[in-house]
This record gives sequence, structure tokens and C-alpha cells, in this order.
Amino acid sequence: MMSSNACWKPSSRVFNMATVTEPQGEPPSSVEQPAASIDPLALMRIKNLSLRAKVLVEGFYNGLHRSPFHGSSVEFREYRPYATGDDLRNLDWKLYARSDRYYIKKFDDETNRQCFLVLDQSRSMGFGSLEYTKIEYAQTLTATLAYFLTLQRDSVGLLTFDEIVHEFIPASRTRGQLRRLMVALARPVAGQGTDLEQPLKEIAALVRRRGLIIIASDFLANTDALRRNFAYLRSRGHQVLALQVLDPAEKELGIQAPSVVVDMETDREVYIDPIAAGASYSKAMDQHQEELRSICNSLGVDFRQHLTDQPIESALFELVSAQQSRPSHGVRPQTVAAGGGTDANRLGTSGSETAPGKLVEATGKLETGTGESETRGPKA
Repeated sequence: MMSSNACWKPSSRVFNMATVTEPQGEPPSSVEQPAASIDPLALMRIKNLSLRAKVLVEGFYNGLHRSPFHGSSVEFREYRPYATGDDLRNLDWKLYARSDRYYIKKFDDETNRQCFLVLDQSRSMGFGSLEYTKIEYAQTLTATLAYFLTLQRDSVGLLTFDEIVHEFIPASRTRGQLRRLMVALARPVAGQGTDLEQPLKEIAALVRRRGLIIIASDFLANTDALRRNFAYLRSRGHQVLALQVLDPAEKELGIQAPSVVVDMETDREVYIDPIAAGASYSKAMDQHQEELRSICNSLGVDFRQHLTDQPIESALFELVSAQQSRPSHGVRPQTVAAGGGTDANRLGTSGSETAPGKLVEATGKLETGTGESETRGPKA
């Protein structure tokens, strides 16, 4: 029997392995990537989180300088007569053709909104088969969004959690807010398990004004709980962007020989036979992803998957897309010119006791050589 230093979340559906072979296949990208992007491995070698975020955002802006994304945070309000010195890009040439007079478009500025970043900092996010972990990738992704939203003059707040809520920073546009966010995001993983339900309930209770809530997690959680809490956030009028961060090794069970793996959140050792468990693992992962996407689609939640070997810039394109599609109601207008800058419960069931044998995905049982098995239901 062989053993490996691997990490596993006890579940009838998904394992997270630390010692694995190369992932097979290349997953499709959630958005069209820019022609030139920053290699995540090179980016992670920058130790300062704020600097990483700055590099990504500045590169993103350089890539958009000729793009059609101008004015994505404003909504048309009215016309006014042209005055000397006005930006000619704001002229409505079609109206000029009809009236033979020059008019400037005016817009309602929608940048004064609340945005909350919700980051999963549980121990399972410390898993990584590359030179960096999921949490390092998620921290960089979240810091980049915080930097970008701050430049957009949005009020940005933060909530971090594992099995409990750890950090809550109210949304603000005050001086020093970005630094507070970066300090909180850079804190190392300290928790054990994961409870997505409590932080989502808390953010819904604390954030009374409609806004944008961005959640970065692996979302290997009970889908019924996610459905309830996503539905509650949407019922409060919030726009929700769910960013799923996964390691490439989590797409397939990468163990080649029978091994003993260790759960990252409970330290329990479990024997895995890849021949018996491989097919069930892939089927269960695909089923979970399908359920998650179905829930998000039915509730109007923007769902994006990010593998840690993919460029982080795609999250900024997704955010811009979400900004363009968000409803305009519930936003305080301000008139501007058109060109103005502007685990056990991870998948609903827990794993079995350590024993040689195979995983039966459909029932959550681990069958032993003696024919005995133990099944545990989901945590309440």
C-alpha cells in the first residue's frame, strides 16, 4: 500500500488532493481572455498584495483604452445645449442631423453604490497543487477587485470567514479604506471548517442598501444552503457575483495508486482506492457543478469559475460585464457629463471512517473489506 501527503475534505462527492499528477485537459475559460495576460505564477512571486492588485488593474486599464466599455457606470438622463469647451465625444450627432443644433448627452452617475467582498478563508482554501494555494489566488483576486472598485469611486467593504465570521469592514470611500482592506485580505488562513450559511446571513442583515456582493470561495458546500442564502440576498435587491476558485487538481481525482489522504479541515486520515473512487469522484464533481450553476442561473446570480492556473484579469472583465447588466433602480443619481471618469458539510454529506475499500458516491458509504460500512448524513 502506498501513502501520499494529500489533503481531503470528507464528503461523498469531492476530495482535494495535495499530491497529484498533472490535471488532464484544459477547462474552458469563463470569459474571453485578453490577447496578453499576466502569468499567475509570475504574479504570485510579487509578495506585496497591494502591488499585485495594482499591476493587474493597471494592465486591465491599458487593455481597455480602445474598448467599448466607456461609461459603463452611467445611465443616460437628458440633453443640454453644447457649450464651448465641451468634449466633442459627448455630442449626439444623430440629434444634430435631425435638428441642425449641437446637444450634449448628460448621464446619471451610478458609482455611489455599496460593494461587499466576501472571502472564504477556511483551511481548505489553503490547498494547492501549484507553487501557490487557492487562498493566495483568491486573496489576489479579491484585492484586485477592491482596487478596481475603489478607483471607480464605489464604497467597498469586506467580510472574511471560515466556520465563523472573522473580519467585517463596513463599506466606505474614506481615505485609508483600501489600505484597511488590503491588510485584512493579507491575513493568513487560520480557521478550520467552512460555514457559508452564517456569513451570507450576516451580510444580508448588515447591508441594508442594495448593492453588489462578490463572494470568492470554492463553493464545495451544501447546495440547498447556498440556494436559500443566494435567494435571500437576491430578495433584498442585491446583485450577487459568485467567483468559484478551484485548483486544477480538484477537477479530477489525480491519485494513481491506493493512498492514505488527510482531510485539511479535520485531519482525519482516509484510505482511497483510485480505481474504485475515480469515476464516482468525476461524476460527483460534475453533478455538483451543474447544481451550482443551475441554482445561480435560476436566481439571477452571476457565476464564474476560476482555476488557479488561469489569468486573474478575467475577473475584472466579468465585473465590468456585471456592472453593465445590473439594474439601475435603488441608486442615488448625480448628474455628470457623459465622458466623465467614473468539508463535512462542504457538499452536503460527510465522509466515512478510515478503512481500506472504495467510495460509493451515491450513498456516501465507504465499504470495507469485511463488508461493513458507515454513512453519515449532512450537518444541520
